[in-house]
Amino acid sequence: MKIIVLGAGVIGVTSAWYLAQAGHEVTVLERQAEAGMETSFANGGQVSAGHAEPWARPAVIPKLLRWLGREDAPLLFRPRADWAQWEWGLRFLLECMPGRFERNCRALAGLAVYSRDCLRALRERTRVRYDERSRGILHFATSDREFAELARNAEAMRTLGIERQVKSAAECLQIEPALRHSEERVAGGAYTPQDESGDAHRFTQELARSCAERGVAFRYGTVVEAIEQEADAIRLQGGERLLADAYVVALGSYSPLLLRSLGLKIPVYPLKGYSITLPLGAAEPMTAPEVSLTDEAHKIVISRLGNRLRAAGTAELAGYDASVNPARCNAIVRRIRQLFPGLGGITVVERWAGLRPATPNNVPIIGRTRLRKLFLNTGHGTLGWTLACGSAKALADLVSGRKPEVAFDFLA
Repeated sequence: MKIIVLGAGVIGVTSAWYLAQAGHEVTVLERQAEAGMETSFANGGQVSAGHAEPWARPAVIPKLLRWLGREDAPLLFRPRADWAQWEWGLRFLLECMPGRFERNCRALAGLAVYSRDCLRALRERTRVRYDERSRGILHFATSDREFAELARNAEAMRTLGIERQVKSAAECLQIEPALRHSEERVAGGAYTPQDESGDAHRFTQELARSCAERGVAFRYGTVVEAIEQEADAIRLQGGERLLADAYVVALGSYSPLLLRSLGLKIPVYPLKGYSITLPLGAAEPMTAPEVSLTDEAHKIVISRLGNRLRAAGTAELAGYDASVNPARCNAIVRRIRQLFPGLGGITVVERWAGLRPATPNNVPIIGRTRLRKLFLNTGHGTLGWTLACGSAKALADLVSGRKPEVAFDFLA
C-alpha cells in the first residue's frame, strides 16, 4: 500500500521504518527542516521500560496540593481559557483512582517491554548509533519516606513481570559512585538493570537516514493544512493534494488539532517539559554519572549522552506555549549541582522546552480510527522514546491487517 505518515519525530520515523519493512511505499511529511526537531529533540534520554508508570496515581493528589503556586513545581497547572485544558485536568484526576492506576500500569508495562525488545532488534539490524548505554536505570530517593514508597511500588510492579530491584543506600552508591558526593543523602532506590538510555534526537535522525536509504520519501518543510473529509486526501499549505491508501497521524501534541475538522476527538493535550544539557570537559566525566538516573524528590531524569549530561523533568499544562521558562530550567540546574557538586564549574548550559503529547492516563492512542484509511500513533506523553519502537511495529501490523504481537487496547 501507499502510506503517508504525518510527523517525523521519533514516533513518526519509527512508524515509517516498520511500515517500510512490512513492504509498504511510505512518504513522511514534516514541517521542520529535519527529523526529530520538536518533542524528540532534547528529552531525558531514558528507555525506561522498567519504570513505565503513569503520572496519574493516587499518591500524586496530595502532592498537587503542595505544589500549587510553586513556579518550580514538578507538575504545574497554568489555567487558561481553554476547555480542552480543564477537561484534560479533570480526567487526569479521575485516572488517579487506584483501580485505574493499576490498569494503566499493566497496559504500559506490556507495551514498554515489547518496545525495548523491538529497539534492541532494530539496533542490531541497522547498526544505528545514538550514544546508547545499556547500564540500567537507578531511581533513587533522598528521604526515607520516598524510599519506602519506591520499595512498595517495586513490589507491585513485580506482579506485572517488571524486574525492579530494591537497593539500599550503599548499593545505590555502588551502582552510581558519582552520587557519593551528593549534598543530599541518598536513602535508597530501585534499579532496573534491563533499561537503557540514549539520545532520542540522534536516533531519530539516524533512523530517518536508514529509512531514506531503503526507499522512504521524506518531505521536509511541508505543512499539512487538513485531512479532507473521510480521510480521502491530505491537503498541504498551498493547496497541493496527496492521495494514499492509508494515513498515519503521528503529530504529537498537534494531532488533536488536525483531527478536529474530521469530528475526531482524542484526549491529547500538550504537557510542556524542560531539559538542560551540560557539555562535559576533560575533567568532568569523573564527577558525572555513568548510569541513567531518576531523582524521585524532584521528578528529574538524568542521562549521560556521550560527552554531554542531559537532565530533564517537570510538567507544565500551559497550552501550546513552547517558550523556555528560565525559572524551571534553573531549578533543574540547581538540583544537578546539588547532586553532583563537581559539575558546578560548568557555566555553559543549553536550556530547552518541548511539548509532550499527553493523555490523562499516559496510555498512548494507537490504531485505526472510525475512518477506514486513518490511523493514529500519538499520545505517548513522557514515554515517547520508551514506547516508540513497540508502538510503531504494532501500528505497522495493524495497517498491514495483522494482529500485533503485544497485548494492548488498540483502537479498532
